[in-house]
Amino acid sequence: MVSLHLYDTAARALREFHPQHEGRASLYVCGATVQGVPHVGHVRSSVDFDVLRRWLAHGGLDVTLVRNVTDIDDKILSKAAEAGRPWWEWAATHERAFTAAFDALGCLPPSVEPRATGHITEMVELISRLIDAGHAYPCDNGSGDVYFAVGTWPDYGSLSGQRPDEVEQGEAPSRGKHDPRDFTLWKAAKPGEPSWPTPWGRGRPGWHLECSAMATHYLGPTFDIHGGGLDLVFPHHENEQAQSHAAGDGFARYWMHNAWVTMSGAKMSKSLGNTLTIPAVLERVRAVELRYYLVAPHYRSTVEYSEGALAEASAAYRRIETFVRRVAERVGKVEPIAGSEAMGAFAAAMDDDLGTPAALAVVHEQVRAGNTALDDGDREGALAAAGAVREMTGVLGLDPLDPHWAAGADGSAGGDHARSALGALVGDLLGQRTAARREKDFARADAIRDQLTAAGVGIEDTPDGPIWTLKDDES
Repeated sequence: MVSLHLYDTAARALREFHPQHEGRASLYVCGATVQGVPHVGHVRSSVDFDVLRRWLAHGGLDVTLVRNVTDIDDKILSKAAEAGRPWWEWAATHERAFTAAFDALGCLPPSVEPRATGHITEMVELISRLIDAGHAYPCDNGSGDVYFAVGTWPDYGSLSGQRPDEVEQGEAPSRGKHDPRDFTLWKAAKPGEPSWPTPWGRGRPGWHLECSAMATHYLGPTFDIHGGGLDLVFPHHENEQAQSHAAGDGFARYWMHNAWVTMSGAKMSKSLGNTLTIPAVLERVRAVELRYYLVAPHYRSTVEYSEGALAEASAAYRRIETFVRRVAERVGKVEPIAGSEAMGAFAAAMDDDLGTPAALAVVHEQVRAGNTALDDGDREGALAAAGAVREMTGVLGLDPLDPHWAAGADGSAGGDHARSALGALVGDLLGQRTAARREKDFARADAIRDQLTAAGVGIEDTPDGPIWTLKDDES
């Protein structure tokens, strides 16, 4: 992986990636705060870092991925109370919803997925280290709150570029703080809320503390990459870095952040009411098409959601899918092919900070070339192109012949198995139609098109080959 360069938020520049330990890479990604049903904005981060994980593994590295679950939080407690449900049941219910969304979109399972409530001991130990080092203090009024003392850490603000004298943590005012910039490590128990015993009294962890404790518990005091959404740079990741460094840990060597999914220019979030839940979107498109939609832009580029853009992404993916299935049905079994010239261009794009737009451009070039070869009767050329396409799309989690998509594991309405079977039938007819057109048997070609149209299948002839849609899809 010596050629891989990644944009490091802390350095504000591309840096060549060298893992801390030869042959291994360690990656911590901030996971879900399980307060509600996951939306498109939530899952983008997991999809983007799934692509990173796959690319690291493709380069021969043994990747350990830790993705946490925040299962205790003010919002969880509030929403559970509004619904009249126990907080732990509310958290567990929505944790399952997130897991289902990640699985549907083809994200590989993390190496471990720790819950915040399962690591209270590690958090208490980290607080004790910070207090002993003079970087944290229990609240003077004896309430049981514990704060990190921002003024004791000169490097505070280095990750986000914030000026220490302008910092606002977004926390409720507290008379127990020595400095308004200080942030909460431990929250004292309130009547009726869940709590755990500590030397400073019963309470529950602050948000920032959780990830520092869990990351170092599983990956060690220093690890390779910390990832998450751009909205987490400050205060969450800034505070993680400060408390971890202050405790003497090297913590993350690279910081990576994906951009938002927006609607009308605003970040997609529940508080703004502009969310699109995964179950709702999967009523309209297959999960593999939604994954393509999220993978196609560069991970550091904002995705402005629209139905038109989603439809275009779905059509683009179907061009890839139709080509691979045509080759499989007309030529023979398609196996991924490594080491091709196309794979070299694809790798160059991916090594340039996971350049998925350029990488997918290489994929579509192969689709065009393969369709031409197929139409010209060049079976070997078509098979080679399809093999290269499978190899490249496999890295992106988009291989059309991956059993995950073919077996209906994508969670889309009606299951993908039926859609795959339909695709095989339509692909065969499209192959017959293309052959008829090449032989100038236009009556036969038109008859096949009429047959598909009557069955509710729309056909569009493009430079990349024919693509099909169901009339329900177009509506």
